[in-house]
Parts: sequence; C-alpha cells; structure tokens
Amino acid sequence: VTVSLPDAKASKFARMHGNEPGIDPYTRASSDVYQDLFGEGSFIGKGIYEVDTFTKVLDGRFPKNRILSHDLIEGCYVRSGLLSDVQLFEKYPTSYRADRQRIARWTRGDWQIFPWFMPMVPGAGKHWHKNPISALSRWKIFDNIRRSLVPLGLTVLILLGWLVLPSYIYWTISVSAIIVIPIIITTIWDTLRKPKDIILKHHVKNAVNNIADISTKTLFSLICLPYEAFSNLMAILRTLWRMLITRKKLLEWNPSSNDNIFNETGLTSSYFTMWVEPLLSVTVFIYLAAYSKVNLNVAGPILTLWLIAPLITWWTSRPRAKAVSKLSHEQNIFLRKIARKTFGFFEQFVQQEDNWLPPDNFQEQPMELLAHRTSPTNIGLALLSNLSALEFGYITSRELTERTTNTISTLHKMERFKGHFYNWYDTQTLNPLTPRYVSTVDSGNLIGNLLVLQQGLLAIPHKKILGHRIFEGIRDTLNVLLDTLDEKETKLLRQFKSDLDEACNSHVVTRYEVKYFMGILTETYTSLFEKLNNESQSEAYWWKQKLKIQIEKINEEFKIFAPWFLLMSAPPKFINLLSRDANSTWLELFKSAKELLVDIEQFKKAENTAIEEAWMESFEVALNQSIMQVEKGIALVRNLADECNELADMEFDFLFDKNSNLFTIGYNVQEHHMDPSFYDLLASEARLCAYIGI
Repeated sequence: VTVSLPDAKASKFARMHGNEPGIDPYTRASSDVYQDLFGEGSFIGKGIYEVDTFTKVLDGRFPKNRILSHDLIEGCYVRSGLLSDVQLFEKYPTSYRADRQRIARWTRGDWQIFPWFMPMVPGAGKHWHKNPISALSRWKIFDNIRRSLVPLGLTVLILLGWLVLPSYIYWTISVSAIIVIPIIITTIWDTLRKPKDIILKHHVKNAVNNIADISTKTLFSLICLPYEAFSNLMAILRTLWRMLITRKKLLEWNPSSNDNIFNETGLTSSYFTMWVEPLLSVTVFIYLAAYSKVNLNVAGPILTLWLIAPLITWWTSRPRAKAVSKLSHEQNIFLRKIARKTFGFFEQFVQQEDNWLPPDNFQEQPMELLAHRTSPTNIGLALLSNLSALEFGYITSRELTERTTNTISTLHKMERFKGHFYNWYDTQTLNPLTPRYVSTVDSGNLIGNLLVLQQGLLAIPHKKILGHRIFEGIRDTLNVLLDTLDEKETKLLRQFKSDLDEACNSHVVTRYEVKYFMGILTETYTSLFEKLNNESQSEAYWWKQKLKIQIEKINEEFKIFAPWFLLMSAPPKFINLLSRDANSTWLELFKSAKELLVDIEQFKKAENTAIEEAWMESFEVALNQSIMQVEKGIALVRNLADECNELADMEFDFLFDKNSNLFTIGYNVQEHHMDPSFYDLLASEARLCAYIGI
C-alpha cells in the first residue's frame, strides 16, 4: 500500500493503493495519473495530514449530516500528493458479499458529493455558494460517478447485443474487450519493464504469475457483472431517494469488519443475495431459446457463468484452510539433535570454575578460547535451558533443582543496583565489569526468564517423575554421539539403538515399564562403553560420557520408587497393598506413601511371621526414605520459586523517562546518569521489559 503526500505548497495527505488484493478500482490502480500529470494526488482516506491547515481550509465548508465519503472532497479542497516509498497494511474484506457492500457504500458517498461537480455547491448553512474547487477536482468527482455506472452500462450493452442489436458476436467481443484490453495493456507494460534489481528468471516468473492472477480476476469481473450493475444501481437509486425525497440516513454506514461478522456465508445466502443474476440469466436463456437460438452459441457460456455466479462467489469467499507444517521424521531428528547440542553447551561450560554462570561465548577456531564474562540475558537463558532440558528428557528433576540452586546461590552473591544486575560480570571473580551499567533490555530479559522458571519450578510436583520423555532424551544424546563415531563404532551401538527405538515406540506409561526398558538399556550400554572412543580430548568421548551419566541419573531417580518395587515381591499377606499404587508425580507419590505407612501400622498389630516382619521393616524404611526425598524436593522447588520471584523484584523508575514516556537504553551507575537514547518502538528488543514493567 502506498501513501501519498503533497508537494511543498500543499497540505499533507495520503492516498492508498493495494497490490492487487481485490477487484475494486482503488486497488487496481497501477499509477497515480493525477499526480504524474497535474502534480496533485487524490486523498481516499488513508494518510498523513497537517491538522491546522486541514481545519483552517475545511471549517464551515460542508453542510452537516450530508457528506458520507469525505476523503475525496476534502482532498479537493486541501490538496494531497503521492508518496510512493511508504507501505501501509490494511485488512481487506474476507468475502465477496462484504466487498460489494463496501463498494455500494462508496458509490453512495460518491453520488452524495455529485453537487460539487456543478457551478454552485451547498455550504454549512442552507445557502448555496460558488464552487471553489478546480476543474481537475470536479473531474475526479465525475470520474467516480462514471466508474459507478460502468457495470450497469456494460450489462445493458451486452444484453442489447444479444436481444436487440444486430451482430451479437461483435457486441459480446466489444464488452469483453472493454474489460480485458486495459488489463492486457497493463500486463504487457509491466512484463516489458523489468526492474534493474530483479534477475530475468524471477521477473518472467513474476510476470507469468501476474498474468494468471489478472486473468482470473478479469473472468471474475465478467461473471459478476450483472450483480455489480444491480448493486451499484440500487446504491444510486437509494442515494437519490434519500437526497431528494426523505433527506434521512445520508450517513448510514456499516464498517466492512461488521459485515464480516454479521453476514451469513452459506451457499443459500449467496444465492439469496445475488438472486438478480441467476434470474436474469434464466430469463435471457429462455428468451433466446424461443426467439434466437443462434445467439445462444455465444451467449450460452456466459449465461451459464452468470447462473452459477453465486456458487463461485461463495466458493471463493470461503476461508482458506490454515496451512499446517508437518515436519518429517528426518527434520524432527535434526532439530532434536540441535536442541541436545545446544544444552550440551550449558552442560560443558556452566561449571563451578565459572561459579555456575554461563560464559558469554566459546571460540573454537583458530584456537579454543572461553569468554569468562556473562550478562543478565545469558544468565536467564542458562536458567531456562535447564527447564527445557527437563522437558526434553535430558536431565531429571533432581538435576534441574541442583543446577538451578547452584546458579541462584551465585546470583545472591553478586553486586546489584536497585535490584538490577549489571550488564557484564567476570564469571570467575563475580566482579562487575566497568563501566558499571544497567541495561534495560538485559534486566527485562532476566526478569522474564526468572518468572517463567518460577512457574516451571512450581509445576514440577505435579509432573510425572519418569515418563516416556526420558527415552526421547536418551535417543537425542545417542544420535549426537553417533554423528561423532566412526562406522565400526556405530555398528557396535546397533542393538542399543534398536532397544531404545522399541522403548520410544512403545509409549511406556507405568514406572515398571520404564524400569524394565532402562534395565535393558543400562546393561547393553555398559557392555559397550569401553569399546567406544576413548580419546579423552575428542568430542565423541565427551558425548559417550554424557550418555552414560544420563542413564545413571535416571536409574538414581528410581530410588524414590523403592517401596513400590518392593511390593512386587511382597509376601502374599500384603498383596492387597498393590491397590495403593500411585501415579508418578511427587504429590501423588507422597499421598500414597503416607497411606501405605498407615496400612503397615495396622499390619504390625496382627500376628506376623519372621519373614513378614522383616519385609515390613524394609518396606517401612523405603517408604520413609521416599517420603523424605519427596518432601525435600517439594520444599526445594518452592524455595527456588520464591528466590526467582525475589530476584525478579527490580525498580524501573530510574530507567523510565517520564517526559518522553519511554524506556532509556540503560543507566550508567558510575557516572549516575541515564542513557540519552531511548526505545521509541513497542516492537523493539525492550518489548519484554515494557510488558513486565506494566
């Protein structure tokens, strides 16, 4: 969409043109002839204007409650010019019916300002005045009137050619040529005029697409010609009736957005709305069949199109099915390997020597070099990477809380300013780097990440402890490892990969199934571990170790289920306790364990054999250990969530400029002054900070 602005002598207005999204005259315009030939554009509702000049020129010029289409007549008084290097985007009516209702409203507006084509025009009172607008402006008004009569004129002409005038073929071709020739000329001109910055191949492709697009729209115009003629005629008659007789409802206006909401969109509704076109086609067909069968050879195909026009407009007005991108199996594997390697960066470099803070970057070439500095944004991403790794099955809940605790403990040791962390820190000494500077964007990013982490932590007690995702996580690590091994080593892992694929495809649900598959995978991988790459400095060795650790951590997590695994080998007397099974979330596990303790206390009161007493003792110990682990885990995640909330509590007043109502880039703490630059767009990198600040 291009916006038009005035020349130096004119006030500032705009004109809008669409890039062929529809079929109305405004969006079909390929250039602004008025601007090119006369140095004056046409204001049609969208633009930039000078308010003082606008008010001074138009105040008291028009009668009240009379002007429906104000834009063109305002532009005739104030003048406007074309600006072609600005783009605007506006929603277009989503159905043909809504589009025609909008055009009918435009037609009413054009006919209501027709008096400004005359020598005398109505003023603010009931007096008439000499028309002050130029001949060019009067022509614009007349041209709009002419345009509204074109569909009616073409429809009448083609009907007369079929029914009355001689040489029906000539009149059919003439009407078709009137519609088609301007489009052909424009298409040929655009095809021959290749922009310098577009290669020939792409230009030809675009030209072919444009020709196909324009041909479709031209055919559509021919199909809907009688209905458009009828629609315009009704709009004209309604306007004349209201202007000359009733003088009411001259400002009746319904936005196209409302048309889309309230209009019925069914096929029956389409035929009901466009009834005049099928009726006309059937009537003409019957007349020609009775009195001029020869004419049906030419008129028949067009009459058929007119008959099914409501069907075509209904079909083209249906909302398009939303395209859903479905990734292939190979694409999913590729993305998951990227995810696993991304978390591998945090696993490798967020270590104790850097105080559990993420280094800003790691350089591989020409020599390995780790940047021992970090920012609030880096810290926030590192914290959320742990939460994402849990979702992907790369780490367990216990590892998440451990890694989060390490980093948050470090954050409490770091120097801050009004709750804000400085822009840069040395990860080894924890000293802020000079100049001590608070970055608005970095603070916003860190707070956003902390608040998301807080919710993720609070959700852990409600999530399954060990589920299907752990096998997906192991497979991602395996796929990365396979990319680093040679062909011989890859073959060694064939059975392990087969067992892992079986576990992934089985969609295991219970903890017993998970333990079964983990037992197989642990045994297979342990037997192969020493046969794989043993070069300690190689990437393959690092990933081999990571896969081993990942399996070990999952097996450690099974300790929390020890009581339920003991139940599988319980003496017959306790078989009913199996009904006390629990789903694999911390909260449900805790509740079930407490209930089992009550049951065991009841069994202790009865007579028991030595074997039963021994089993109950070991079972009770396992239950208490499980309860202790769950209680400790729940308390830890809640404390960490509270700490996230505390760390996210930062003051923002000193970063907000109240004169401009904008956030500054940052604040120099050493020099005690606000940065002179500001974020003046909501869609800037500070948008998260602005949202959180509100």
